[in-house]
Amino acid sequence: MRVLCEDTPVSSKYELIDAETATYSIVKMCVWLMVSRSGFYEWRDRPESATASRRAELTALVVGVFDEFEQRYGYRKIRFTLAQRGVEISEWLTRSIMTAEHLVCCHPRPFHTTTDNDGTNGPVDLLERDFTATGPGEVFVGDITYIPTWGGWLYLATTIDVFTREVVGHATASHMRTELIIDAVDMAIANGRMKPDAIFHSDRGSQYTSKEFADYLDDHDMRGSMGRTGVCWDNAMAESFFATLKKELVHRTVFPTRKSAAREITKYIELFYNRRRIHSQLGYNTPAATRETWEQQAKAE
Repeated sequence: MRVLCEDTPVSSKYELIDAETATYSIVKMCVWLMVSRSGFYEWRDRPESATASRRAELTALVVGVFDEFEQRYGYRKIRFTLAQRGVEISEWLTRSIMTAEHLVCCHPRPFHTTTDNDGTNGPVDLLERDFTATGPGEVFVGDITYIPTWGGWLYLATTIDVFTREVVGHATASHMRTELIIDAVDMAIANGRMKPDAIFHSDRGSQYTSKEFADYLDDHDMRGSMGRTGVCWDNAMAESFFATLKKELVHRTVFPTRKSAAREITKYIELFYNRRRIHSQLGYNTPAATRETWEQQAKAE
């Protein structure tokens, strides 16, 4: 429960009690905050009170943002989005409203790896779980995941810029051959998102340890980097994106065909994830906005 000062107005204490009724007993909270239970009930049940009216307005706004982002945002991101729009609301009140309105954002399911190690050593780990960079185009992570459809598995390969967390390259196919990951990196290069001597980090799946991919990296002036086999934290950023994709799209959608799945995944990546979805680790900015801000600052210097 939020800590209040001794001189906190009684009405604010009542608001806190009202916000936390799903978590704590009203009787206990009245004792903790040294207010009367009857006073709280009288405050809460006042007809057309200013507090009730304000909560109704905030409820409509919270529900609106929740629906706007297709049930993908939890209370922290909803509160931040409202703050950006000039609406003052605390995290605990946002959470209380979501509880009262039964608004539950989608949750991740257990992780399953697609790594199939071919037994080769491959490149060393140049990142060692330090997923940072000084600017876009310097460090990338990549991985493969699978998407269920009625027509069979669809495989998705991604290339993510570590600095912006933007998915700068992606490719889908009905197979997991090396050409799939090459297509994802090709897209990033074609979009002008890769600087010379860039690092490309992945797990030790057979596609990434293949000679074909090693030659490809050499031909495009890139340095390969790999985590340990079966240790998802060594490629945590790539795994994090897949967890988000599956939580916010795949596990909530039935794809009749591979084509329909590929279309919806592309829409999610290009229109939502890169351009609309805010990230707490980016200061609640989107990947595209982070890149654009960096580019503007670089031009000004």
